[in-house]
Amino acid sequence: MQILKFESDDQKVYLGCNYNNHTAEVLHGDIFLNLSKTGEKKKVKKILPPINPAAILCIGLNYKAHAIETGMEQPQYPVVFMKNPGAVTGHLDDIVIPPSCLEIPEVDYEAELAVIIKKKIKNVDSKEALKSVLGYTCVNDVSARRWQKHAGGGQWVKGKSFDTFCPLGPWIVTLDEIKDPNCLDIECVLNGKTMQKSNTGDMIFSVGQIISYLSESTTLLPGTLILTGTPSGVGFTRKPPVYLKFGDTLETKIQSIGTLKNQVVE
Repeated sequence: MQILKFESDDQKVYLGCNYNNHTAEVLHGDIFLNLSKTGEKKKVKKILPPINPAAILCIGLNYKAHAIETGMEQPQYPVVFMKNPGAVTGHLDDIVIPPSCLEIPEVDYEAELAVIIKKKIKNVDSKEALKSVLGYTCVNDVSARRWQKHAGGGQWVKGKSFDTFCPLGPWIVTLDEIKDPNCLDIECVLNGKTMQKSNTGDMIFSVGQIISYLSESTTLLPGTLILTGTPSGVGFTRKPPVYLKFGDTLETKIQSIGTLKNQVVE
């Protein structure tokens, strides 16, 4: 099922499915437990981020070709960092380049597959890990490279956590609709030009391995959002580098999920 969160023309927020021609069927219940279709149709005035994450856990350097383009060795264990949940924004919302990133161009794109955890888990085996997944969505791990590399005291969190630096959506596609999350085409398109084009099969650590590693001696709460890494083609490795600028249109596309689209503004 495709789970959409939206505001309707009655100014109320709904969960819905079967989105078509700016309408959706309203869903009733808890997104993590017992959603059911109501048969009621509502006009979709605005698509909202499909979830308010309990936490955002991210994996760096998780595509073989991306590790090569950065000149770094493939990691032995998943490289973990976090983003502030306050950085989340939705489909068709703006990515805002903040004043602290204006002096030197540095804001980069990173198309990624995102995983949503549906129940409290701890010490999950990688072979059983997907049973804890609600579904998948598109995300762009927007990154301020100067902050990430030089201005964060060696930590990536600051450069990844500015407001609007986690566009998410447009909806969640539930676990039953995607048989293998490690066999999905993924693409990032900037102003109509394809910048990243790969498949999640190039991941160093699979979705199941990532969930297992993150849950080791650590409780993951329902609504935890996991970003699984970005493929090759990011802006800072290009010659000359390509950074986001005002007026850009950024599209994050993942097979079987859809297209997340955002404008870049000041």
